[in-house]
Amino acid sequence: MTYDLYIGDRTFSSWSLRGWLMLEKFNLAHNDHLVGLYSGTMADDLAALAPATLVPALRTPEGTVVGETLAMAETLAERHPDAGMWPQDPAARAAARWLCAAMTAGFGALRGACPMQLQHVNVGFDASDDVRADLARIETLWAHAKAQATDDGPWLLGTYSLADAFYAPVAARIVGYDLPVSQGARAYCETTINDPAFKAWRAEGLKTVYDPFPYDMGVPTRPWPVV
Repeated sequence: MTYDLYIGDRTFSSWSLRGWLMLEKFNLAHNDHLVGLYSGTMADDLAALAPATLVPALRTPEGTVVGETLAMAETLAERHPDAGMWPQDPAARAAARWLCAAMTAGFGALRGACPMQLQHVNVGFDASDDVRADLARIETLWAHAKAQATDDGPWLLGTYSLADAFYAPVAARIVGYDLPVSQGARAYCETTINDPAFKAWRAEGLKTVYDPFPYDMGVPTRPWPVV
């Protein structure tokens, strides 16, 4: 049983990263298809997946097409109930779903001002009041999730769940723009970016060189932290 996953450029496509982690972290076999997000071929590349027009898009082994990461998450969890994609504990599972829904619907200031990029760390980026408000809300939700965890693992609900897949690009933004968060939140971000699956995704993305770089913020940069 192998899925087909259609993704954008790994260095920049935050939604694609979420979709990929859903499959990779829960050991679901998949073939990845790179869509021309920046080369202008995306419409043609996704034509066979209509009505999907954005990445990521998923095609099941039976040929069913699923767009939107939240729909993909629920579809995969339903098809693989033993994979542990949602926490088993009801309160923890409710928190994980809440966090995922909040991610898909909100944090527009953070997403707009800080496009995900996995190449380097921007030094001296000035986070606006709206971005800081998004970060505060994210920390509140992360703390709520931690309070529902049934084990002391390093992830949002203790054990890795779909919530961690959804917030991986947020962690990447916090690191990539050196955003002001608490020590606990930064530790979670470091756990995320040093997870083997995330590192594999980033390494593959770095094989593509961009000139000019799409998201030059006009500030100094330093190397991406690697452990």
